[in-house]
Amino acid sequence: MDRLIAAKVFVDVAYTRSFTNTAERLEMSRPMVTRYIEAMEDWLQTRLLHRTTRKISLTTTGEVCLKQVEIWLEQAEGLSTLARPSDELSGSIRLAVSMSFGFSQLMPAVHEFMQRHPKVSIDIDLQDSVTDLVEQRIDLAIRIASAPDPSLIGKPIAVCESVLVASPDYLAGKPAVRVPSDLVGHDCLGYKNFGRHVWHLSKKERFESVDIECRLTANEATALLHAALCGAGISLQPTYLVNGYIKAGQLAALLPDWKPNDMKVYALYSSRKHLLPTVRALIDFLEDYFRRNAW
Repeated sequence: MDRLIAAKVFVDVAYTRSFTNTAERLEMSRPMVTRYIEAMEDWLQTRLLHRTTRKISLTTTGEVCLKQVEIWLEQAEGLSTLARPSDELSGSIRLAVSMSFGFSQLMPAVHEFMQRHPKVSIDIDLQDSVTDLVEQRIDLAIRIASAPDPSLIGKPIAVCESVLVASPDYLAGKPAVRVPSDLVGHDCLGYKNFGRHVWHLSKKERFESVDIECRLTANEATALLHAALCGAGISLQPTYLVNGYIKAGQLAALLPDWKPNDMKVYALYSSRKHLLPTVRALIDFLEDYFRRNAW
């Protein structure tokens, strides 16, 4: 059996803890996954996994072998890259990104990258929560934050600005919003992952923090965007998501002289030491793409 495929199967099972999940992810039958694991154990002359009817776990030897097999797979990928022309990338990338940034900004960028590199495949996992990149087998995560997770390596690839918006229907007949304190008493839409609902605004050297009451909250920016479009209230939204609606007159920007805090768009990965050339190329491409295509 192909030892390279067997190694990939072993690594995947080590993280999924499931032959069935690995079979689905790698698009092979469950018996085939079992045969590859048995082949790995025969080649290494040791048991790598504890198997019971309820769970699968690594043996002590399996934990040691896992690290070495991962390094071997990365080296194999590096060797195959050296054998190809320097400008020809190939392989697969598993990428995690929030739903709002994924559909509004990342998809056009990924499409252009894949047109340039037709031998590259990309699997996108839409998720708004922070995930364990190693456990989930994520090669690259695109995250928007004021500071990245210190356990990860982060490269800023763009700036995320925000704006307060509401629909003309909502604003009709409502008290005018001329200063930040006017937000109190309005129907505000909250992003519940931030916990306490406080909007921080600045105007030159002045700073104000406004505690807002939110009857409607959600854990995903796109849902709050559509709530604002429906006239449900005022929402703090990233400009990458709402600039088109503002230009079309479907949303109005509020307090234009007051600026919400900027955040950065980071490309995050778990290890610089073994970063694959295809992943590194995608990071560099995204930084250039967002510089060329301002939202």
